[in-house]
Amino acid sequence: MKKHFVGILALMFNFVVAAQNNNQRTFEISKNLDIYSSILHEIEQFYVDSIDYSSLVQESINQMLSGLDPYTVYIPESKEEELKMMTSGEYGGIGAIIMQRGNEVVISEPYEGMPAQVVDLRCGDVLLEIDGKSLEGKNTSEVSNLLKGVPGTQLELKIKRPGEKKSLKKTIVRKKIQLHPVPYFGVVNKNVGFIQLSEFTDKATNEFRMALDSLVKKDKITSLIIDLRDNGGGLINEACKIASLFVPKGTEIVSTKGKDEGQNFSYETTSEPSYETMPLVVLVNGFSASASEILAGAFQDLDRATIIGTKTFGKGLVQGIRQMPYKGFLKLTTARYYTPSGRCVQAINYNNHTLKSSADNSKNVFFTKSGRMVLGGGGITPDSILNQEKKVNIAFHLYSQLLMFDFATNYAKKHRQIATADIFSISEEDYREFVAFVKEKNFTYKLKTEELINALKESAKYEGYESLIVDEIKSLSEKLKPNIEKEMEECKADIIDFINFEIIKRYYFQKGTIQYNLRDDELVKKAVDILTKKS
Repeated sequence: MKKHFVGILALMFNFVVAAQNNNQRTFEISKNLDIYSSILHEIEQFYVDSIDYSSLVQESINQMLSGLDPYTVYIPESKEEELKMMTSGEYGGIGAIIMQRGNEVVISEPYEGMPAQVVDLRCGDVLLEIDGKSLEGKNTSEVSNLLKGVPGTQLELKIKRPGEKKSLKKTIVRKKIQLHPVPYFGVVNKNVGFIQLSEFTDKATNEFRMALDSLVKKDKITSLIIDLRDNGGGLINEACKIASLFVPKGTEIVSTKGKDEGQNFSYETTSEPSYETMPLVVLVNGFSASASEILAGAFQDLDRATIIGTKTFGKGLVQGIRQMPYKGFLKLTTARYYTPSGRCVQAINYNNHTLKSSADNSKNVFFTKSGRMVLGGGGITPDSILNQEKKVNIAFHLYSQLLMFDFATNYAKKHRQIATADIFSISEEDYREFVAFVKEKNFTYKLKTEELINALKESAKYEGYESLIVDEIKSLSEKLKPNIEKEMEECKADIIDFINFEIIKRYYFQKGTIQYNLRDDELVKKAVDILTKKS
């Protein structure tokens, strides 16, 4: 009886403490809202200059949310279209990638079959006016907003085309732009299929299923490579639906846990698999995030696929969309993702503005369905780690200064057609022409190492040691001075690779560039080798 009474007292005490804590939190919220409201009132009454209160409040909201994590954001009514694009991959526009070039905004890449390509907008075209309004001084974000609009509406573009004296005018009808979550699929080796999945929008499963069915029926594939590299994620339901094609009905793919019990869910496959026994390899890298990690992690934990590449990003935070007053929205982090083995996908803890390993990842060893050990610690560690990163050389600097871009633009003006993307490459004569083009542009670049040497020189001068190392610094500087002609010969293969990519983009668009990249893709070669041995 005594023990029972003590237990009741303990329960009551915990209830009282919880109630007190809740009351304290409520008071703190109310107090700070009062302070915030009073400050705004004082500004409105006494601040010397006129104030845009909407901008001021918006900025304060953004600053407040930035202290939580990078994914919790407020979306005002004016940006509702951006929210729709996040979830559907659709927007009204002309269908082209634009980029900043100095003070100008230029077409970087038109999408195949979209309005920009239909009216013959080309890579390198400079945007001068939209509906008679000058674009001088505007950045890519501002120009992008002007290009977007209701599908079916018309806009007038004035452009400057490289190599042509007169400006051109283009009339374009905006269209609902659907970003295809499956930009490419095909056969990479005999019976091995390949599907690139770039994002998990609400069309992802349908496009993926159509691609896979086509590869099986038309190309008779017996195994599959799923490419999730650079896939930043999207809708969790779509990841689960795609998993349903390969694992038994009722299998847990991912679970979520949050502060509110209403955010605790277990996501299971809901249909019988069509390809339960098909051998799979999944490609990932450091930019594979969120839903990509869910799919890759589930396949790994269930021993359903071999994961190869580099460790994934580690974005395991769940966002929900909550309606706010005045038609605004709050994209709010409400939970964390966990793979079937119990691994927390999230790699970083953003609490208190610190970047440290999440407390959920203190355990580093987990086990798959068959008892195989897999690593935790955030992100998904591949079964086979293969790094494709290339060293930064002169090719990178040539590309970043848009010399390949400009050369490709000129090349496309001279050649009506080229060989298919799977075999095209510039000739030796073309390469010599590029070398001359670079020389004509007086190209040079600075090494990061050179910047560090200059910093060392300044530090030594400040500390009085400059005279002791002056000869060594001079020697290092001479050694690091770019020898453009020599480096262009040494890095010829990398330079040609960049040029080929830019040229192919102008004839075969996104599909062509993907097809080209597959030619020498080490991860794909490794995947084919794994799948060939399994068959």
